Order: sequence, then C-alpha cells, then structure tokens
Amino acid sequence: MEKSGEPFQFKQSVSIIKATGKKAKNLRELSDVIEVVNSESIYHHVYQYFLKGHILEYTNDFAQWAGVSLEERTLAEHLSSLDPYAFKDIETLRKKLIEIIDDYLDKFPEPRGVMPGDELFFNETVTLVFPAGIWVRNLAEFFTAIRFIDAGCLYYHFYEGRMRTGGGSDDFSKWLEGALDKKDLAQKIRAIDPQLYTLEQIRGLIAKAVEEEVRSDMEVVPL
Repeated sequence: MEKSGEPFQFKQSVSIIKATGKKAKNLRELSDVIEVVNSESIYHHVYQYFLKGHILEYTNDFAQWAGVSLEERTLAEHLSSLDPYAFKDIETLRKKLIEIIDDYLDKFPEPRGVMPGDELFFNETVTLVFPAGIWVRNLAEFFTAIRFIDAGCLYYHFYEGRMRTGGGSDDFSKWLEGALDKKDLAQKIRAIDPQLYTLEQIRGLIAKAVEEEVRSDMEVVPL
C-alpha cells in the first residue's frame, strides 16, 4: 500500500521574453556580452533552452549559435557538453562559459563573424508562476495528471525544480519519495537526463515509469 503524505500541487509557469538590447556577431563579442549581461539572460539562453518544442543538435542557445551560425562546431560541442544543473549558481556557469570561449579564442584568434541579421540577440525571461488547479494524492492520480498537464507545468516541476531542490532532484521525484515512499520510482525519474530529451519525451518517460509502478502495486494488493 502507498504511504499517505502531503498532496502534490501542480504549478504552471509562463515565460515572458524581453530583449536586453545586447547582441553578438562573433565569438569575442559573445564572450564580452556573456560577461556583463544579467543573470536572467544567461538563465534564458541556457536553462530555458529546453522549452523549445523541437529537437535541436545542441543543448543551449550559445552552442546552437556557435555551431550553426558561426560553424564553429568544435566549440559548439564543448558548450553543449555543459550540464547547467551541475553548477551551484548562474555566476559559476557564466565563468565557465567565458572560460570555454576564451580558451577556444586562444587557439583560433581570428574567428569568423556572421552576416547582418544572424547575430545572437540576448534576451531575458520574466517567469510567472501560479497554481494550475490540480492536486494529486496518490500514484494513480499522479499518472493521470502527468499525461495531460501543460508543457509549462512539466517544465516548471522537472527542469526548474532541479534548481530549487538541488542535488539533481526535481519536484516530482522529491514528492514521490517523501510523500508516497516510492524511492525506486523517484530514482528512475531523477535519473532521466534533461539534456537528452524533449519535454514531450520526458513526459512519456515519466508516465511510463509511473504506469509500471501502478501496475506493480495492483499485482501485490491482497485479495
């Protein structure tokens, strides 16, 4: 039988994108702007990259621009290999981004620029969070909800949750382990790599893991 704990409240996040007025047309300008732009812009271009609804070759806007617009694919791969959730804060991530770009510039000091219109325009995000009006109290209710919640809701709890809770965790696995005592299930969800899948693929992986757990629980219910 499931442990009974606090219900899980789904929350919705909506992102409003604002232009910073800053842009880069080559790698030197990219490094310079990353150094001075506000943390909300770094957050937008790295963490919120995963809100894009289609599969891209790289895992953040900086890598995508370097690889596609500048055709600096080696640099793009280095930038793309960064796990943003491995950094304690955005300032530490900022320093690492600059370090990677500057190291590349030391080896290739005359990088190409882009044509007008293909610059990287720096944006930032204002995120609004509010209750989605959905509460779940057990695994079956969670399974139903996870299949139909809005993408912004899934992003908030799975991606942004990793920043709030720390330790590579997320809101779903934290609740499943703490409220329902589903440690193995929580670990399965926690182990999903956020950089390898789209939001909808992650939804499917979570739903599959939960469904298997629900079926397992039904098989052991005594007559």
